Amino acid sequence: MGAVFLLVGVLGFVPGVTTHYDTMEFAAHHSEAKLLGIFQVSVLHNIVHLLFGVAGLALARSAGTARNYLVVGGAVYLVLWLYGMFIDHDSAANFVPVNTADNWLHFFLGIGMIALGFLLGRDTAGRARTAR
Repeated sequence: MGAVFLLVGVLGFVPGVTTHYDTMEFAAHHSEAKLLGIFQVSVLHNIVHLLFGVAGLALARSAGTARNYLVVGGAVYLVLWLYGMFIDHDSAANFVPVNTADNWLHFFLGIGMIALGFLLGRDTAGRARTAR
């Protein structure tokens, strides 16, 4: 997951992969830049993906920290989904920025990451019992 977030963060800075690249702002809902022409991005949004990716790679060194990354990160994405669902996308509250496509991606990422985290936790517990 960390590598995917790193890739998404980098691609957010690539003109062509990110449409309307020339309208990208640091942090504001006015940015019309869209990753793959779908997901609204800004410099701040891309930096968040990069940092989330670095954290994912750093925490992948052990099953326990990887599980925590997935579960906590998934919860963060679900909170971000709720935030995006309730704010006015044309207001200053949309500083990341997010659009409807981002909101639903955040929802599925949150659910998927939490599910992976629990699956990883179950596998680790099973290995610990068999090792005894």
